[in-house]
Amino acid sequence: MSPPDDQETEIHGHPERIDSLLPDEMALRAEAIGEKKAQLDLLRLFALAVLAGAFISFGAMFATVAAAGAEGVLPYGVTRVLVGVVFSLGLVLVIVGGAELFTGNALIVMGWAARRVSTVSVLRNWGIVYVGNMVGAISTAGLIFLSGQHEFGDGSVGRVALATADAKGGLGFGQALALGVLCNVLVCLAVWLSLSARTTFGKIMAIVPPTAAFVAGGFEHSIANMYFMPLALFIKAGGSEGFWQLSGVMPADYPMLGWGRFVLNLVPVTIGNIIGGGGLVGAVYWFVYLRARKLR
Repeated sequence: MSPPDDQETEIHGHPERIDSLLPDEMALRAEAIGEKKAQLDLLRLFALAVLAGAFISFGAMFATVAAAGAEGVLPYGVTRVLVGVVFSLGLVLVIVGGAELFTGNALIVMGWAARRVSTVSVLRNWGIVYVGNMVGAISTAGLIFLSGQHEFGDGSVGRVALATADAKGGLGFGQALALGVLCNVLVCLAVWLSLSARTTFGKIMAIVPPTAAFVAGGFEHSIANMYFMPLALFIKAGGSEGFWQLSGVMPADYPMLGWGRFVLNLVPVTIGNIIGGGGLVGAVYWFVYLRARKLR
């Protein structure tokens, strides 16, 4: 499909599109990117995964501070939208800065469906990236705890962190699974939309709305939870007496917060993220735009 003459420019004698990619072109790009991701060597893949875990954690930290500031001031819906917008920092850092995020890598399914990526390569990528994301997220949570940031705002930041994680620990398997599906539909749509952009500004504008929507909706992101829940667990176990007095809460106020609950949350949320991103976004877009090539 050739673009109109006014949508092309000459760069080094070759025509270059300056408009956004169309969905069928985005599908080809996603397929090629998935193949490239599957070929990354272990050390590079792991390092980029650690970075992504840290990046998502920075977004989660930003969201916690925003929620603490809005607590008791703004209506629930307005607060959730604000928290979602600032959380999108994490995915912006991943996509624009360059990192490997497990939830976004669910789109490798497009390369797998096209038989350009083997099943073993998909599982290898997901396994390494998942572990790397966890290392980056939990390490960042530990560093944030050691910084004493949870004591900021008269303990309101820590109080919000504890309440957020306790709510996640109380989710049942089915609910957590469904929330995980919904979350990664929107995360992968953010990644998908960013494939159409040709500028950094365009990528950011494509990323923010879907990301803000999943956070505002209260959906569950496995990698973000690798920050939210460990940070709260560190606070619950190691918070100073001054923090508990300042915040007006006690460890016993958060009965659903424990390492076992953390694992029980991660399992269904991770499965849901794979279904939502790989099945409801990646596989569907492959079927719509790329399946016809396989049938020829």
